[in-house]
Amino acid sequence: MGKPMGNGHPVACVVTTQEIADSFMKTGVEYFNTYGGNPVSCAVANAVFDVIERENLREHALVVGEYLLDSCHILAKKHKCIGDVRGMGLFVGIDIVQDRDTRTPDKECAQYAHRRLREEHILISVDGPYNNIIKIKPPMIFTKENVDEVISTLDRAFKEYRHNKEMYAVNSSTKQQKPTDVSSKEHRPRKALSETQIKSI
Repeated sequence: MGKPMGNGHPVACVVTTQEIADSFMKTGVEYFNTYGGNPVSCAVANAVFDVIERENLREHALVVGEYLLDSCHILAKKHKCIGDVRGMGLFVGIDIVQDRDTRTPDKECAQYAHRRLREEHILISVDGPYNNIIKIKPPMIFTKENVDEVISTLDRAFKEYRHNKEMYAVNSSTKQQKPTDVSSKEHRPRKALSETQIKSI
């Protein structure tokens, strides 16, 4: 377990079984960490755990997490660029694709959504081997109102991206149109003058 334990304060721990711990000790290798067991870090972590228990944040994360996942599935019905939605608790991943059948990753769309949300002061991340997976992993105090704000902003971002892409396609098609036929009567070159006409000039 890492940084969430300290809510911003540097602290981490390892949780294992007694069997694994005993087998490690039997190797004769002594593990030592200079800052291990720091009393300030341990006090901070204990305080964070107290707040989690007192405010029932685990149950809160479960309820809001289900709402977040359901909202993402509803969003997927509106946008074909969403290939898959998956997650657990307050950790959700959204696959952004060019085509749902082929599941071809759409990195540009994911990056556009990431940038637009950041402009609205909403911090998410983009990950995966093709950088096309939007990761939503908010803090445990995240509310349903916060979920609605994220989803509505994603909705606008996907609409904007689709509109921009369609406009680009139209402009590109216009530029690729065939040039005017210069062989028409208005553009035909004049016939060469005859020898008689030349002498008369």
